[in-house]
Amino acid sequence: MASVSDPLGTKLLIFALSVIAGSVDVIGFLGLGALFIAHITGNLVILAARSAAGEPASAAHLLSVPVFIIALAAARLLAARLDRSGIATLRPLLVLQFLLLSGLLAICIGVGSGTDPNAAIMIFAAMLGVSAMAVQNALVQLSLKDAPSTTVMTTNLTRFVLDLGEVWLGRDPGGRAKAAARARRTGVAIAGFVAGSGLGAWCQAHVGPWSLVMPTGLALAALVITYCSRWFVRAADHAQSPARGEAV
Repeated sequence: MASVSDPLGTKLLIFALSVIAGSVDVIGFLGLGALFIAHITGNLVILAARSAAGEPASAAHLLSVPVFIIALAAARLLAARLDRSGIATLRPLLVLQFLLLSGLLAICIGVGSGTDPNAAIMIFAAMLGVSAMAVQNALVQLSLKDAPSTTVMTTNLTRFVLDLGEVWLGRDPGGRAKAAARARRTGVAIAGFVAGSGLGAWCQAHVGPWSLVMPTGLALAALVITYCSRWFVRAADHAQSPARGEAV
């Protein structure tokens, strides 16, 4: 697990992941039958509202929560296998997320913008997006120590406001310093999600399914960040060194 102490690399990574989450959430809501791809629990609200209105439940909304749980479990199993092999989990999980988003992009572009969101191929594509966000949630929890959520902004907003209050009103200098550091990290995630939501809405309105190029490209950029940042490179080498020692 990598700490978030790197001042540039981790902030860029958190920002990129938050933009991905915000953009796919808006694109999914506008283009995939009001499906929340990142904010999975929002689908439960939609299901409840449709049930109260006597409307039929969407298969994509019904499947989103169990698929999300299964994808989370699969990501955890993969991370455990990587840990046993002495491989840092961050990069492989980022690769998996990129591949899942690439599948979503390929299908949506292939079928075009006029396809029924309830068609089987579109439901499958949507579940690829849900799985990608499950992987993103997992990698933040498993591979980035003390990083804020990049998908759940209600918790981040709560933490951000409370930390600002601690900075302004707290009496303990140490506590104020920690709160300020958390607020900076959380603020990056909030800004990224807001930017992603706005960009995703604009792109969906103007280019339709091609809007998914943005989050998919950012998933690749997030992976590149881990290779360009010396801190991430050292973290990956450190994860491999214990395995080499055991082999000797």
